[in-house]
Amino acid sequence: MKKIIIFIVQLSVMLFFLSCSPSGNEKVNIVISSEAVSTGYLGNGVEWDPYDEAEIWGSSVSDEDWQKLFTRVDFMRPGYIRLMINSPFRYFNPETAEYDRTRNIESLVRLLQYCQDNDITVMYGEYNPPTWEMKDDQRWVDMSVDYLNYLVNDLGFSCIRYFVIFNEPDGDWASTNGDYELWKSMLIRFSEKMGEYPGLSEQVRFASPDVVMDYKNPVSEFDAPGWINKTAEDVDDLVGLYNVHAYPGQHQVRSGQFADILADHKAGVPEGKKIVLGEAGYKYWREEDSILMKEYQQRAKAHPFTEGSDANLLVYDYFYGLDMPFLCMEVMNAGYSGIAAWMLDDAMHSNGDSGNTKDIKLWGMWNVLGEEVFNDPSEEEIRPWYYTWALMCRYFPSGSDILKSELNSDNNLRVAAAVHNGRYVLAAVNVGEKDKELSVSFPEKIENLSLYVYEEDQRPVNKDGHPIPVKTGINIGNRFETKIKAQSFILLTNME
Repeated sequence: MKKIIIFIVQLSVMLFFLSCSPSGNEKVNIVISSEAVSTGYLGNGVEWDPYDEAEIWGSSVSDEDWQKLFTRVDFMRPGYIRLMINSPFRYFNPETAEYDRTRNIESLVRLLQYCQDNDITVMYGEYNPPTWEMKDDQRWVDMSVDYLNYLVNDLGFSCIRYFVIFNEPDGDWASTNGDYELWKSMLIRFSEKMGEYPGLSEQVRFASPDVVMDYKNPVSEFDAPGWINKTAEDVDDLVGLYNVHAYPGQHQVRSGQFADILADHKAGVPEGKKIVLGEAGYKYWREEDSILMKEYQQRAKAHPFTEGSDANLLVYDYFYGLDMPFLCMEVMNAGYSGIAAWMLDDAMHSNGDSGNTKDIKLWGMWNVLGEEVFNDPSEEEIRPWYYTWALMCRYFPSGSDILKSELNSDNNLRVAAAVHNGRYVLAAVNVGEKDKELSVSFPEKIENLSLYVYEEDQRPVNKDGHPIPVKTGINIGNRFETKIKAQSFILLTNME
C-alpha cells in the first residue's frame, strides 16, 4: 500500500510539471472547432447617438470633430450601432407641440450617412415619446413612423434595419413603467402604421423587447426572461431581432455567473431568431464589487462633468479594456449575435437629457466636445478601452461564424474565435495574476497572421491612436503557441 501511495504522489507531481511550461507558467490547451455556436453574426458595435444636446451645451460638433470621430470609427468597423433619438430635440417642438421632420436633423443625417456609406447596420429608435403623457397617444405613433419613413425611404437610409419604440420599457424609469400590455399594444399600433407606408415594414423590423437583464420592476408582472417569453408568444412575427441590455458587475462576469444569465435569457428566443445586447457596460452596485464602487464614488465627488448618477468613472482605467472584451467573449460564446457597448462618446447625453453639463452620462471612449464645452482638451483623447473594443469590432465582422472553443483553464481566461470568408480570428483575455502559455489548435492551417497585444506597458498605436500589431506575417500549421501575460489581452488574425 505504501508503494502505491508513493507512486500516486510521484505521478501527481509529474503530471503537475507536465501541465506547466518550462517557464513555470500555466500551459493552456485551446481547441478551436469547426463547429459554430452561432452563424451569420451581426457584429460588435457601439451606442452612437446623434449628439442631441450639443447645441444646448453651447457647441455643435464641428467638421474637424466629425472627421476625428470618423477616423476612429473607420478603424473600429462596427458591425452595427444602436442609434437612439429624443424627439423633443428632433421632430417634435416642445414649445409649440408641432411636428417638423426637418427640425435639427443635420447631425442625425451626418451620422446616418456615415453608416450608409460604410455598410453599418443601424438599430434606430426613440428613448421615449415626446412627452410621457403621449406614451399611448396615436399622434406619437403617426409622427414617429412618418419620421422613420422620411429617414428610410425619402432620404434613403436603408442602413436602418431595426426599430426600437421604447427604451427599456420594463424599467421604473421608463414611461411604460414595466407595463408589458401597454408596450405590446403600442408595438402592434406602430406596426400597423408602418404598413401604411409602401415598403417600410419590409425594410425595417422591430428590435424587441429592449429590456434589462438581471432586473425586475417591482410593479411589473414579468422579469426580463418573462418579457422575452411573452414577446415570443404574442408578437414574434413583428420582431426581426431580439434585443436586451446588460449592466453586470465585474465579479459577476469574471466568476462565470453571467454566462448562466445569458443562457436563461436566450432560452426564450424562438428558433431561427437572433438575439443581441443592444446596450452593455459595467455597474458596480453589487456587494462583490464594493471596492470598485468605493473608488467610483470618490471619483464622482471630484469630477467636474458628472455627479456619477448615470456614469462609469472607471472607463478611464486600463482594466476596463480587459473587462469589456471579457464580457464580449461571454456573449459570443453564449450564441448571441452581437453586442453594442454603451457608449462611444461622452458628448451624447446628460443625465435625464436635462442639458446639465455638470452631470453628463460619462461612459465613453472619449468626449469629442471636451475642449469646446468642458474646457478640457484631454477629454478628447482616446481612452484605453477603445484599443480592445475596436479590435473586437473590426475582427469579428458582420457575417462571421463564431466557433466553439474548448480550453483547460479557470475563470481568469476567456477566448473567442470566428471565421469569416475563410479567414480566422482568435481573441483571448487573461484577468488572472499569472502569465499563461497558450497552445491553440485551429481547424486548418493558417498563414499570414498578425498578433495584437494589449498590456499595461505595451499597446502600440499609429499616429491616429489605432492599434497596430506587434508581429505580422506569422505562418503556422494548425497550431499556434504564445504567451498571454497576466492582466492582458491578445488578438490573432489573418483578416485585414
